[in-house]
Amino acid sequence: VESMFTLNVNDASQSSAIMMVGGAGPNCFTAQSLIDAGVQRSLPDTAVFGGILAILGVVAAPITSGDTALRGARLIVADWLKLDQQPIRNRLRISIPLFVLTGLMLWFNITNENGFNTIWRYFGWANQTLAVLTLWAITVYLTTTKKGCWYLISLLPACFMTAVSVTFILVDKVGFRVNTAAAPWIGICTFIIAGILFAIWKNYWKKHKAETTNN
Repeated sequence: VESMFTLNVNDASQSSAIMMVGGAGPNCFTAQSLIDAGVQRSLPDTAVFGGILAILGVVAAPITSGDTALRGARLIVADWLKLDQQPIRNRLRISIPLFVLTGLMLWFNITNENGFNTIWRYFGWANQTLAVLTLWAITVYLTTTKKGCWYLISLLPACFMTAVSVTFILVDKVGFRVNTAAAPWIGICTFIIAGILFAIWKNYWKKHKAETTNN
């Protein structure tokens, strides 16, 4: 420890906290907290290098992630609206509303003390809903292209995730705030209804396929 830096700390918890500085980055401890803990000499080069990497991660990662997310959103909207993205004007027609929406979310995050938690819960629900849609798409694909019961591989997870997603948005505080005591029944009913609706669609698809084949 002496070869790295000299400590003058009586409390063992303070000593443990300072030993984490090299790997935790500059956001965990301020310079004043290190001085108060008893650091007598500067940190080693490895800790400085680790701090630089941490800063790059904190700054660069969100910027690149946000850029990729906004570009992906623009392309999805453009594909949905059938807008050619070669002209700059068409890009701006989609990008500007996305920038405004993003700015409003950032403003809400800053002004509301629970803003980030609220946005994150909606994001988590949206992510699970995307998984639900993907599972149902796979189920439809297996039903229409494979013989037998291959569709059960994704049907059961699709029904389960549908129940989870619906239950969350109905019960959670960022949703409709239904009494939590009803959550198990909501989940069970949603699972059963999803299975019934799939069976109705599957029966309709079989009849339509048979009619098409006969014609």
